[in-house]
Amino acid sequence: MSRVGKKPVELPKGVEVTIASGGVKVKGPKGELSMNLSSQVDVKVADGKAQVIPRSEERSARVVYGTTRALIANMVSGVTKGFEKKMELVGVGYRAQAQGRKLNLNLGYSHPIVYDVPAGITIETPSQTEIIVKGADRQKIGQVCAEIRRYRSPEPYKGKGVRFAGEHIELKEAKKK
Repeated sequence: MSRVGKKPVELPKGVEVTIASGGVKVKGPKGELSMNLSSQVDVKVADGKAQVIPRSEERSARVVYGTTRALIANMVSGVTKGFEKKMELVGVGYRAQAQGRKLNLNLGYSHPIVYDVPAGITIETPSQTEIIVKGADRQKIGQVCAEIRRYRSPEPYKGKGVRFAGEHIELKEAKKK
């Protein structure tokens, strides 16, 4: 049995969890998230807690059980507190600027890159070399960060590119003559 799955998910005040038609909906002050449930688990909501229960003792049910509990816990914390990831631009002339639902990036190419921000995500640029991605859905935030990073991932010789805040890039030594 999963140790993570055994622990119930605490539901803070103002958070509603509804189970209907093979899915879970979590509604809170920062928005509403939904997820499809596997046919191998059930979710019971009572006394301000959500409990994930496997339908059988098979290995596949036990695998899905802990993951489902973790995803529901992320949904609950997303609609109450929200998530954010910080990114940095490292390189001469690398700039970012948020304009409404678009992010303008200058990453050393001959043209600027315009990234359309998906619904449910907000992007802030406190300085020209910092990007803060915020939202309630943790998976969507990670996907947006991966798409932005893909435009210019950090290279191993000078460390230039788009990286997460605090990320350490192991630099290679240049070729010697």
